[in-house]
Amino acid sequence: MKNQDIYISLDIGSSSIKVLIGEVNNEQLHVIGVGNVKSSGVRKGAIVDIDATVQSIRKAIDEAERMTGIAINEVVLGIPSNQTALQSVKGVVAVNSDNREITDDDLERVIESAQVMSIPPEREVVNLLPKQFIVDNLDEIKDPRGMIGIRLEMDATMITTSKTLLHNLLRCVERSGLKIREIYLQPLAAGFFALTEDEKNQGTAYIDLGGGSTTISVFEDGLLTHAGVIPVGGEHITKDLSIILKTTTEQAEKIKKQFGHAYYDDASEDEIFEVPVSGTDMVDQYNQKYISEIIGVRLEELFELVLDELARLGVRDLPGGIVISGGVAQVEGVAQLARQVMQTRVRVYTPDYIGVREPAYTTAVGLIKYASMDDEFYGRSNTSQASYATVGASTTPTKKHSNSVEKADNSNKTSVINKAKRLFDKFFE
Repeated sequence: MKNQDIYISLDIGSSSIKVLIGEVNNEQLHVIGVGNVKSSGVRKGAIVDIDATVQSIRKAIDEAERMTGIAINEVVLGIPSNQTALQSVKGVVAVNSDNREITDDDLERVIESAQVMSIPPEREVVNLLPKQFIVDNLDEIKDPRGMIGIRLEMDATMITTSKTLLHNLLRCVERSGLKIREIYLQPLAAGFFALTEDEKNQGTAYIDLGGGSTTISVFEDGLLTHAGVIPVGGEHITKDLSIILKTTTEQAEKIKKQFGHAYYDDASEDEIFEVPVSGTDMVDQYNQKYISEIIGVRLEELFELVLDELARLGVRDLPGGIVISGGVAQVEGVAQLARQVMQTRVRVYTPDYIGVREPAYTTAVGLIKYASMDDEFYGRSNTSQASYATVGASTTPTKKHSNSVEKADNSNKTSVINKAKRLFDKFFE
């Protein structure tokens, strides 16, 4: 992989659509462009209006392009956890080379072997996550390439989702004039970097408090083991505030972000603000303590639903505690309330990058970092960087880009991404 690559992530959420342009330089991410617009046509993570969603995606793309002067043609796409299923699979192949050294070709063949299993016609494979490689009964190998052996095996987790849900999402991206570089499950990419190594190994739940839904994922032994979705999110809090304060949804959203507090005991009685009453010229006055009770009741119900979902998924213990992120995590007091309800360690994760220091950007950042990590593992070059040209300028690659493409063409390594590309191409047939 080159020392410097450009990645663009697309996070399609129920309340907002985010486009992030990131430069990965020696494994360090630098955010250089952001597009964030209100989402239309998406409800609880699923597409309900393709035309409206396409328009929202284009607005977010335009916003990021204006900020950076980069024409966006290709994105790393996040897939929501709705109707997701995880199942264990196994691949077995004989090592091909005469000297019995395991190569990229053997790695690609064992990955293909693991995918040779029947899945229901209404489902589609999203990701295949290696748990371990086994070389001649020697297990717990992370990367078998370069080792000597006769038989190569791989234990993996296959992630599948609803074909209808996935194809509608891909159709929106295609109609927005974009190509898909990679596809990853959103909580996989976000949770992998929001959690520390210890948290991923010990057993930790990552909870993304989104606008239309809440995503729950559990990591154990460094791997994603469970994923689920609750159809309750920040929009329900906004609606509660709108009804009780008798104001517009837009005004209720502003109040939630500016004055909201989730933990009643820590909310201020002195912080008083005015709320315009919908349909009149009147304004009412409230303090933070009052609205914290409204927000707290809804979030308390949500955290109880999270506990129920964890129990349904078969998760009985979380030694690593809980990590919270997503747009709602920005409301003060969320961590304190979560600790009180769920009786475990809780922390809020916020990305530490200039321009995106908000929990809402965790998924967009995670998609870029996960794609970069994947490229590093498989030895792929981000040759698509040549297609990113300055807006309004010639699309001819610069000398630097041309050299990068030439280097990639001269490489004899078999890229595992070709298999994934062929898999994604059939989505649009």
